Amino acid sequence: MAKSIYLINPIADFPTYFGAEVFEALGYRPTASIADLAITTVAGMVPDGWHIRLCEESINPIDFDCDADFIGITGKITQWSRMKTVAAEFRRRGKPVIIGGPFASLSPDVVRPHCDVLVRGEMEDIAPEIFASLNDGTYSDEYVGTKPDLRNSPLPRWDLFPNHRALTATVQTSRGCPFECEFCDVIQYLGRKQRHKPIDQVIQELDLVYQLGYRSVFLADDNFTVYRARAKELLDRLKYWNAAQEQGPVSFITQSSIDAARDPELLQMCADAGLRNVFIGLETPNPESLRETKKRQNLKVDLIEQVNVYVEHGISVIGGMIVGFDADDASIFERQYEFAMASPIPIFSLGALVAPAATPLYTRIKESGRLIDEGSLQSETAGAPWNTNIVPVNMTREELLNGVRALCRRLYEPDAFETRLVTLLDRLGERVDYSEQGAARPKFRDVDVDILKVSGEVRRLGQREREMYTRMTKRLQSQPQFSKDVVTAFMIYVQIRHMYEV
Repeated sequence: MAKSIYLINPIADFPTYFGAEVFEALGYRPTASIADLAITTVAGMVPDGWHIRLCEESINPIDFDCDADFIGITGKITQWSRMKTVAAEFRRRGKPVIIGGPFASLSPDVVRPHCDVLVRGEMEDIAPEIFASLNDGTYSDEYVGTKPDLRNSPLPRWDLFPNHRALTATVQTSRGCPFECEFCDVIQYLGRKQRHKPIDQVIQELDLVYQLGYRSVFLADDNFTVYRARAKELLDRLKYWNAAQEQGPVSFITQSSIDAARDPELLQMCADAGLRNVFIGLETPNPESLRETKKRQNLKVDLIEQVNVYVEHGISVIGGMIVGFDADDASIFERQYEFAMASPIPIFSLGALVAPAATPLYTRIKESGRLIDEGSLQSETAGAPWNTNIVPVNMTREELLNGVRALCRRLYEPDAFETRLVTLLDRLGERVDYSEQGAARPKFRDVDVDILKVSGEVRRLGQREREMYTRMTKRLQSQPQFSKDVVTAFMIYVQIRHMYEV
């Protein structure tokens, strides 16, 4: 008899900077900001003949009464509390629970008591063994993956996903990052040797999500531009692929590092391919903190000047910002504010430094006796902006947490946010106009219409927010080509304000 599996991506434990929890909070239909690649990729590894169901809990409720033979749960540290709850409920009902993904791989000792089968690492090479043993009932309580050749990664099963309520599709072109940032757990999970998917495989995945109606695609690489020759080869294909789409082009989003600004040809190719937004971990203007955390790629450059190079190529930047490094004292909050306000970056994800399990930072802080609640790994608070599992050096914990809270709120005061948004529009370079090449305008899905509506909810936040919205709307009459940038910024602003309030 054919076996069945129910694969679940649980909701986050709290609203996040780039989530979409505010959609439902405002009365719109539940929405996922980014379509989950984990459950769709694992679904692609399930053998023929198995019955598969997917659940993206941010869109659809979990069916605890399902009749699946096995329950698979994935998630990051920001989902761990919910992962535990879901696993416990299915186990109470007698269902074998499998847990894998980033948090399970980085904190196996924490996860192991909460599941029947623990999967650590990447699954491609071990999937046949796992599913064969599940099929015949001889499965082990733990499997450890490898660093697979990405040619062996399957086409994700997007046909099983609720794509109609996801804002952005996800396509991964590589895994791993060669940098050594002390606080980053990516290299602990995926390695420092970056591995790449064949470009034809990337195009095949893009064709699939395009056919499903997506016109925004997150290239889910840890550092898309770090291997420049490879990036340029891929970007050349993306440029011609995007220009050939008869139902409108795709806007790409990805993660990069500031050093790419040293290669204007690379950034021009990014722009020509349709890359419109990048997330860059700027972290701090304090060079001592950058040295401390081995963020060498951010040293010996003017970070604002380098961000401007991106923006002048028509690529807007979302900035990562951290406070609470050992080299930071109480003056860091004003320094960070001044740094942010000098930039053309409307959206910053800001938080206190956290030491994730398995990172060099975690080891260093633990050995120095400055790790808080090391037994729990602070798993329920990591990723939240106003908490940390580190005892700071040059300020009290209270000073750090009060300071980051005040900085967060100050950065998203309407006047401050508007100033940065106006600076972006003043500096943003022109983009490729695909309509001149015969491409149609993209068709709006219902969820795309909701983006526009949520962005308009800025007006309900207060009088100053209404005035800001009115001024920016008038501004767009002379720069209509940047309407999507402003709409997206407002949508994220509404989400962040919701996050801070919750």
